[in-house]
Amino acid sequence: MKHLSLLVLGVGLLATPARADIDAALDQHILPGLARFAAAAETLADTAKADCRPKAVRPAYQDAFDAWMPVADLRLGPSETGALSIGFWPDPRGFTQRTLSRLIAETDPVAGDPAAYADVSIAARGFFALDMLLNDPEFSDYGADSYTCTLVATIAADLSRQADALHDDWSGDFAQTLRSAGEANNAAYLTETEAQRAIFTQILSSLEFTADKRLGLPMGEFDRPRPALAEARRSGRSLRNVLLSVAGAHDLAHALAHHDLPRTDAAFAHVQDVAARIEDPTFKDVETPQGRLRVEVLQQAIEDLRQTIVEEIGAPLGIAPGFNAQDGD
Repeated sequence: MKHLSLLVLGVGLLATPARADIDAALDQHILPGLARFAAAAETLADTAKADCRPKAVRPAYQDAFDAWMPVADLRLGPSETGALSIGFWPDPRGFTQRTLSRLIAETDPVAGDPAAYADVSIAARGFFALDMLLNDPEFSDYGADSYTCTLVATIAADLSRQADALHDDWSGDFAQTLRSAGEANNAAYLTETEAQRAIFTQILSSLEFTADKRLGLPMGEFDRPRPALAEARRSGRSLRNVLLSVAGAHDLAHALAHHDLPRTDAAFAHVQDVAARIEDPTFKDVETPQGRLRVEVLQQAIEDLRQTIVEEIGAPLGIAPGFNAQDGD
């Protein structure tokens, strides 16, 4: 996916480039999004502490995941590493299942120590560990006094602490680093354009990750679809995560652009219309020709939205996307 960094826009075509609004990107999307996530994660932790059984925890888990998705694809500043243990996915080799199985088989005492749980492998932390424990039949048939129930409560508490830390780190030094881009004491962003490009790249990388991974992985090859690789399929969230991530990218694009985006809005509406035709929210129907076609059409619609944002936002701003931590080698 490094082709993002190779894309060249007509930087010199406009005599006076439009101005990207870094403050709006932070104040209208990133910071309030992280605050909503932190609040929802706290509710999840409180819920699991009171009753850690699946039926009690699942609604708060879904709400917290909803709050996470609009900011989940940020790989900038504190999120460059902080997001990894919140959402460890893709996991094609099954590290999450293996790590959780080992903890349970050994009744590892770390499950009773929320503070120590921060040192556990990221494969057994965050949303996808909970996705498996709450929904996979191999794990989810547990009682209130079981080791697994304690493990769920501890993972939820660990997730809440991660959410608070991510919000605090963004709200403090890093937000100011972005706001002060180009100032004499800012060694991270030597010009305002560098900060604008950094945020702009997050928008495009999120859309590309959704098309290539959230849709591409379960699609697999035509003669070998792989719906078991769909993101959060156990909790029925695969399509919902696609829509929430695309909506987050669209929202951040509006905040950054600081001008009307009629073509981008039309492309976003098309994504929603196409997604409404998909019948299985976990992409299980990619195993049928018609089901696969619907997902392919959605994938193309997201790629069209990404290209529209390049043309409608990047070119007027005079900025091109740069390298992003989610890009492959």
